[in-house]
Amino acid sequence: MHLCLELLQGSKHENKSVNVTLGLQVSIWWELFLCLQSQPRSSASVPLLGGHRGWSSSNCGCTVQPAPLLFLAGQNHPKVMQKKRNNGLQFQSVKVSFNHLPCPICPGQEQEDRFREVNLSTQRLRVLPPAVLSNSMLESLDLDRNKLRSITGISKLCNLKKLILSKNEFVDFPNEIQSLVCLERLELNQNQIRIIPEGVFSHLPRLKHLRLNNNRLCALPRDLAACQGSLQYLNISNNLFRTFPQPVLQLARLQEFHVQNNALRQLPKELFQGQSLKVFKASGNPLREPPSEVCAGGIQQIRNYFNQLQHGLGQGDKRVKTMFLGASLAGKSTICRSLKQGQSKLVPEEERTVGIEISEFQIEDFSFLFWDFAGQLEYYVTHHVFITPQALVILVINLHMYQTNDKTFKELVGFWINNLSMRVPNSVVLPVGTHVDCCQEQEVAEKTHDIMARITAMLAERKSNLAHFINNLEGSEEPKFYVDQWERLKEMESCTLTILNLVAVNCTDHCDIKKLEATILEHVKNEELFPEVFRVLPPVYRQVEAAIMDIARSEEVADHGMMDLQYLLSKLSQHKHLAGLGRELLQDILRYLHHIGLVVWYEEIKHLESTVFLQPTFLITMFKLLVRYRLVQQLESISVETLIGEHATIRDRANWVWTFKSKAMLCHQAVRALVKHQLCSEGMWDVFEEIMGHRPHRGRGKLFSLLEHFELCLEVKHTDVLNPQAREFVPGKPWETTRSQGESWYLFPTYLNQTEEVSEVWGGDHPEDLHIRAYFSPEIPEGFFQRFLVKACSFYSTHWVAKVTCLLVCNGKPLLIKENNQRAYSYLELRCRKPSERTGFQFAWDFLVAVVLVIQKLAEEWPGLHLCVKTPCRTSGCPAEFLWPDMDGTGAMTKEDVKTCGTCGHRFGAELLLPKVPRQLEEPLAQPSAHYYVTSYGTTTFGPSSIQVTRQVRTLPPPLAQGPDGQAPESRGCSCLQPGEGTPHLQAALWFPHSSLRYHPFCTSELRSGCFVL
Repeated sequence: MHLCLELLQGSKHENKSVNVTLGLQVSIWWELFLCLQSQPRSSASVPLLGGHRGWSSSNCGCTVQPAPLLFLAGQNHPKVMQKKRNNGLQFQSVKVSFNHLPCPICPGQEQEDRFREVNLSTQRLRVLPPAVLSNSMLESLDLDRNKLRSITGISKLCNLKKLILSKNEFVDFPNEIQSLVCLERLELNQNQIRIIPEGVFSHLPRLKHLRLNNNRLCALPRDLAACQGSLQYLNISNNLFRTFPQPVLQLARLQEFHVQNNALRQLPKELFQGQSLKVFKASGNPLREPPSEVCAGGIQQIRNYFNQLQHGLGQGDKRVKTMFLGASLAGKSTICRSLKQGQSKLVPEEERTVGIEISEFQIEDFSFLFWDFAGQLEYYVTHHVFITPQALVILVINLHMYQTNDKTFKELVGFWINNLSMRVPNSVVLPVGTHVDCCQEQEVAEKTHDIMARITAMLAERKSNLAHFINNLEGSEEPKFYVDQWERLKEMESCTLTILNLVAVNCTDHCDIKKLEATILEHVKNEELFPEVFRVLPPVYRQVEAAIMDIARSEEVADHGMMDLQYLLSKLSQHKHLAGLGRELLQDILRYLHHIGLVVWYEEIKHLESTVFLQPTFLITMFKLLVRYRLVQQLESISVETLIGEHATIRDRANWVWTFKSKAMLCHQAVRALVKHQLCSEGMWDVFEEIMGHRPHRGRGKLFSLLEHFELCLEVKHTDVLNPQAREFVPGKPWETTRSQGESWYLFPTYLNQTEEVSEVWGGDHPEDLHIRAYFSPEIPEGFFQRFLVKACSFYSTHWVAKVTCLLVCNGKPLLIKENNQRAYSYLELRCRKPSERTGFQFAWDFLVAVVLVIQKLAEEWPGLHLCVKTPCRTSGCPAEFLWPDMDGTGAMTKEDVKTCGTCGHRFGAELLLPKVPRQLEEPLAQPSAHYYVTSYGTTTFGPSSIQVTRQVRTLPPPLAQGPDGQAPESRGCSCLQPGEGTPHLQAALWFPHSSLRYHPFCTSELRSGCFVL
């Protein structure tokens, strides 16, 4: 179909036109048509291209009269409008030749759909276009990400079913919405609305889907109940609700309800009495009834909770999880034990914490659960298992060792603040300075001031960086491609650590210990800081907890406290008041006790789902067996008796030590000997087989199930022979690998050294490599890369690893990952070889994207960590980078074939920068000699080809009507920067053969040097 359109600007006939041939999207055509239909008819008579008037279709012959279209696009085509402003040009014609566009007059389902759906998102609109308001057939209108504050005239769209007004500038709820009686979906999220007036929802009886999240609401109108027969989805998260909105209780058909990140303290039991509600999210609220730990168990657990409350009055529970963090030898254990015993209690260096120690004690009516974390870096890789939100963090700092410089601040303070802001960004942190008895009074004051000032600067820098990232996304040319990244940044911006004033104590002074105790008690009583300290629990929760503690302390239970779930149920049922305890209720209570840290139950780990750890400290003991300080010395000290029991020799032990030092790997036999040696030294040899698995089955003991679940080690699989016993793989069904016949080896990435083996196998970086970077802010978390290695290498069995590098191989194609963790420049670099053929790009980008998804999935465990993916410009020395859009799982991230660097101006195939497969090039057909001519409208044609170039069509100056030697001009293309724009655009140019004279109407009178001539 050959379609032409001329846009008349007043009465001027300056004959300027713009070409949009070859690839115009169908949606643009309909936007043009809708706007044309809304304008008054024009009587101006101007010759159109091809000698026709109005729009013409060579297929059907339909004609539409021209009209003054002034809209072109302030609303729809901002780049064209910018070009118009910058060049002082008045566009009068748009050619849409050689596109597959439907005729706007001929009937058809596709045309009707275009009338019904209009997408004007990300157009920076401040008012609704008149063309939209005049289309009474419209059923779906997307106005997401504009600048709207009102929608005057929207009531004219009486057939509208879907209205999206998210991410605009609404402060007042648009009342005209009440006239949209057919409305089924309304989205007003991420505005600044404070109040919704009464009388709106009573006129929307068909409303099914309502999004009001991320506003400033504290109440909902009573007439929302009028939607009780229709509303199925409601999202009011990230608002200011302090009490539960009662109209929600009357929504009988509500299936999905989101109320996260408000200030709710209580949920009504009536919400969960019906069976319609299928999805409920309430995290981020200071809930007391039911507690957040109960809500985390899902709707059924909440129902069970309220059912139990009906059998007795709820009991108040004031419990505070308190985590002691800090560098090694800071005095954490001394403070922890002194607070517990109510007097100063110095802990000798040889008794310092190994792993994590847990203890519980009372201060007044508050129950404190102390978690004392070891400060050595080797143990930090296990902290992510136990560091949880909604806890008081006591950061212990050795003031005697502290110096007022960047180095010691980072080691003793900054490292912990950074990791807390990434891992638990809403935490409350109480800095405690120790060893003040070794410092002068003025020195203590100076160091205290320096620490607090530096922490404040850190948090301010973090806030500034987040604002910078958000502004960059909002100011991008295509903000709609970065919606997910923008929303995550906004969530991070609302979360920040609360840093309390530093308390300096002398651990040998009883008065200082009592002063610290009083300070802690004062803070936990502050409901603004700790709104979730008080919880309401059914009596059975406290009864089961007390019974479990009695069982754990009884002589018949071993010190390790491991117990089968069914056996625990039978023991609890022997208590008179728990005779009717069922398995489902016990699991609910165990989930709650697991969340608060009293017991450990990993129901999500298949090999541990039936095991309850009544003593969480034993779980720490299991981690300490292989993740500990000076593990090499532990290997070297394995006794001869233990070696003989595992059928090993002293020479085998030496080989184990050498392999571990050089490759961070241990064979199964070495692990058994090491674990047996340590358990015997701690008097727990009786649990050896249960932890390690029975020898005849080469078992999968509990230890490796834990270590692999938390990505602390990786079983290295043998690939030298095929496994004839492998089970059949059926897509969509679980598939378990069979045990290999050879001895298993385990890789512990924490202990890796940096070797040259990976670089040698890789063969060095090449300038042609496909090359991307995953940037982390504020930095790559400690232990992140090691956990990434476990995840990635479990997917790709052929790999080489070192401390900061990893080489993965898939289908014979290598991919290199390198860690670079510097201040303000932390990233993982991914490289793979550039494919030699077009079809190779699909596999190369699939490989890269798969690894990026592993990185993104792991990064989700750090809510305060910002991650973005960029591709460096391929020009040597150019600092520019191309930001990746959101990954929606559809594969290609760009429809462009060519990307241009806004810094160096060089152009590259898009497949070299973003996931994309280049188009298959076709062999050019033989063309006869070109005939050169220039029409009065500036259309230059290359012989009989279908290419047309339409540009400014002023009459050529006399010197350019023909060349200096009388030759006819050739038409070529160039890529140059337009005035006021940052990226090159393909332009038309006239080139005179055998002459240096060139005419380029959008540059200067002559083609600028540096233009790329096609």
